Amino acid sequence: MLEILVLTDSTEPSATVLPALDLLNHRISVQPTRMVSGPVEAVTADLVLVDGRKDLISSRNLAQLLRGKGLEAPVIMVLTEGGMAAVASTWMVDDVVLDSAGPAEVEARLRLASARVLVPEDTDDQRIHVGSVIIDEAAYSAHVNGEALNLTYKEFELLKFLAQNQGRVFTRSQLLSEVWGYDYYGGTRTVDVHVRRLRSKLGSDHEHMITTVRNVGYSLSADRSSEHRFGGEA
Repeated sequence: MLEILVLTDSTEPSATVLPALDLLNHRISVQPTRMVSGPVEAVTADLVLVDGRKDLISSRNLAQLLRGKGLEAPVIMVLTEGGMAAVASTWMVDDVVLDSAGPAEVEARLRLASARVLVPEDTDDQRIHVGSVIIDEAAYSAHVNGEALNLTYKEFELLKFLAQNQGRVFTRSQLLSEVWGYDYYGGTRTVDVHVRRLRSKLGSDHEHMITTVRNVGYSLSADRSSEHRFGGEA
């Protein structure tokens, strides 16, 4: 028997989130999503279900927030058919399940998710630390001060490459070939666009970690002070 926490802001009866749960032998508790504003240490459930049926963006942000705060319990998101088309690895959920799934499927997903080792002992070997930024290659996620960054695939790849070579300056052409590949025929301006987006997502306190070297290219370091931004923005 599992202790399952259902996070939902629905005013409907809790059984409507995932009706099959009522047919399974698990202990269910229901909380509004605002309870996540507190420390995740207060979450004692074996597994967390996030209600993603109606607000995909808020549900995604909630799942990322849970992981950013260090929640180790598995997170499963309940979705409709339409939501299945939008979910991605960056949402940081362990599994998804249709709200219409039958009890046998739901039980299997709960069992597999709860048995899965979420954080293997050697996962830190796959994490890159640059100041307060942590990049997890295995989970394809990045956090700054514990907050998850909502990055696209190429933004993540660019940040990871710069972090793997922190302190080194790369030209736009070098970044284009290393991150986008030699078969990419777009111009180097796309590098500037992605750097600008990365800085925006890192936030005002951390955007200066990516430095612009005039007439050369870009570099990343843990030093965020503006005095190291040679030549300003590209």
